[in-house]
Amino acid sequence: MRKFTRKIIKLCNEGEVYVMGDYILTIDEGTTSARAIVLNHEGDCVSVASKEFKQYYPVSGWLEHDAEEIWETTMEVIKKVFINGKIKEDDIKAIGIANQRETTVVWDKHTGKPIYHAIVWGDRRTADFCDSLKSKGFEPMVKKKTGLVLDPFFSGTKIRWILDNVEGAREKANRGDLLFSNIDGWIIWNLTGGKVHVTDYSNASRTLMFNINDLKWDNDLLKMLDVPASMLPEVKPSSGYFATTTEVFKKQIPITGVAGDQMAATFGQCCFEKGMFKYTYGTAGILEMNIGEKPIPSKHGLLTTIGWGLNGKVTYLMEGTVYNSGSAIQWLRDECKFINQYSETESFASQADNKSEVYVVPAFTGLAAPYWDAYARGAIFGLSRGSGKNEIIRATLESLTYQTKDLIDALAEDIGERFTLLKVDGGGCHSDVMNQFTADLLNIDVERPKNVETTAAGAAYLAGLAVGYWSSMNDITSCRKIDRIFHPNMKELERNNRYKGWKRAVNATLAWSKDRN
Repeated sequence: MRKFTRKIIKLCNEGEVYVMGDYILTIDEGTTSARAIVLNHEGDCVSVASKEFKQYYPVSGWLEHDAEEIWETTMEVIKKVFINGKIKEDDIKAIGIANQRETTVVWDKHTGKPIYHAIVWGDRRTADFCDSLKSKGFEPMVKKKTGLVLDPFFSGTKIRWILDNVEGAREKANRGDLLFSNIDGWIIWNLTGGKVHVTDYSNASRTLMFNINDLKWDNDLLKMLDVPASMLPEVKPSSGYFATTTEVFKKQIPITGVAGDQMAATFGQCCFEKGMFKYTYGTAGILEMNIGEKPIPSKHGLLTTIGWGLNGKVTYLMEGTVYNSGSAIQWLRDECKFINQYSETESFASQADNKSEVYVVPAFTGLAAPYWDAYARGAIFGLSRGSGKNEIIRATLESLTYQTKDLIDALAEDIGERFTLLKVDGGGCHSDVMNQFTADLLNIDVERPKNVETTAAGAAYLAGLAVGYWSSMNDITSCRKIDRIFHPNMKELERNNRYKGWKRAVNATLAWSKDRN
């Protein structure tokens, strides 16, 4: 076993005054940053700290993270969140963890060292392998057992790639020397000094290896992917005892809530009843609907997945994914150099020509639901001589809403209902312009909560329920407060024409993808 030498956090300087309290700590491991959030009984964030970590693009279509950097960044933000809030670790009752899903870490269980960079959910390197599995007729079995599709998005094919491409990895795995997890399990492993290898139902359901009906790792799926069962973590309900910290803190703190970030956000939005749903404008855009205690297969390109395990029951979700949402805004900032920060988009978009018919299809890493084309790439249509920065910025913002409509239309077909209210969260929901356009295009009310840290809140709620910090779902629901509701105000003809233009742009993008050979 590796000898862990993590430093105990020194929370504040000598003589500094602490704020006495009673809190839940959430560790929120996103795609671009690690965050630590401290929440109180009212569900309010009393202290927040975040730090970005490096994105690696070794080959076009590939995306990697340094798992050790993620852990080090996590330690930094935990330290910072306590110092900023002048909070004592003795006041932390439990820890909740939310994480970027599907991102794959494989490490040596004896040294605790990753054998390769973490392969991120948006990485497309296993597209050909997924195609080969489809050609062999595996997809119906995969859909039935996992609720997913054969796509590079999910963890299983990433593990297979690491085992086949890192020297000596296959041999180590077969000897039982390697471990796998999404980021949640990697953080828990480090928080416990390498003693606990565990995940929750929601994260396990994103691997292509977990049977969401039987709630077990599935031997047929493991055989298909050629992944040894010895690599896999123990799977537990999302709310309950996972482990107790032995590193970082001077005291032992129970880890009692774990969920993939989108499942945590759904829980944080209090979508506790069947039929409730939310949309998150994060690095990716994710639609989640509570479909109850039985999995329902989608016939329109959506996924069926586990939301959470709680009180001996499992809640299932129907999910639609947009690969590039917030990352499209990052593209405007980092590659196009059109903006310096997200808040500038509204100003530039408002100056765009209202008669412009520019469409941006931000398929930088393919298109997810309902299209599922791993080979699609970004495109801009409708440029005229007068098109410039303002028009491209506005079209990029609008693309996020067009993709949302794609998902909600597919969901309506699967469920057979017309929806009247959409709960939103994530960085993009701060934009009044985008929320209003979403309400207009979808012809639906859009509800923004006062606390948009719904992912952190959801993980905290799951953790807090397990230790009696909150007594019930009703107790949690009372914490949620509404900031604003946006009502639709667009004529039907304009709505239809705008969406028709989007579909033309997507179809042209898909045609380009299919003609690549």
